[in-house]
Amino acid sequence: MNNKKIKKLVIIGVVAVFVAIIGFSCFTVVGAGQTGVVTTFGAVSDKVLAEGIHFKIPFAQQVIQMNNRTQKTEASGTASSNDLQIVSYVVAVNYRVNNTSSATLYKNVGMDYQNVVIVPAIQESIKAVSAQYTAEELITKRQTVGEAIKAALSEKISSYGITVEIFNIVNFDFSEEFNAAVEAKQTAQQNALKAEQDLARIEVEAKQKVTQAQAEAESIKLIQDALASSPDYIDYVKWNKWDGKLPSVMGESDILLDIDALPNN
Repeated sequence: MNNKKIKKLVIIGVVAVFVAIIGFSCFTVVGAGQTGVVTTFGAVSDKVLAEGIHFKIPFAQQVIQMNNRTQKTEASGTASSNDLQIVSYVVAVNYRVNNTSSATLYKNVGMDYQNVVIVPAIQESIKAVSAQYTAEELITKRQTVGEAIKAALSEKISSYGITVEIFNIVNFDFSEEFNAAVEAKQTAQQNALKAEQDLARIEVEAKQKVTQAQAEAESIKLIQDALASSPDYIDYVKWNKWDGKLPSVMGESDILLDIDALPNN
């Protein structure tokens, strides 16, 4: 094989490789749960590509993959309550980038939208809502507070095409002094409740005694009324007052009989 033929084969091989590269560069694949943002020489197109295979201009266009699945981020920090108590928080947020907003979000914010937009909005929302509640209410109304923070956060980031799906307060921590004050208050409330229950029990027992005494008085009055109208009333009184023992001395006029001195028979 002469040099001309070798040179020709090399050229053909190079051309084939170049054509293959060009061919592969004409197509792009957008993965599941993603959208493709098309840039032409750096300019971002408003049109986004759905999942699947798409044609693009080689070397001129580039397709950026934007994640439209549900994503999660956590944030922590401190905020102040309405009564100026410092609260340390840890929260978790599930969010999703809307498909139709992928190009705008990439153009205006870029790929690091989580740190640029979402986390700061979380911190601002928590501070704004926490300032509306006392420290105790942040504990007792935790669900209400969480819903209020979620609403405030959604309002802040919805303009970027980001939807808040779930907002969870992982933890609220307060100072040791506040925790001690809460514990002391709970103890005082428990003691007050116990005292109130004891007082209620005493009042019930007293009412029961009064009711019992009234019942006994009414019963005695009924008996007395019945006996007062009966000729046997005096005998009834005598028999009720008798202790069951016979008198030791019995007799009439001048004759007295000592019962105790009598024989057993």
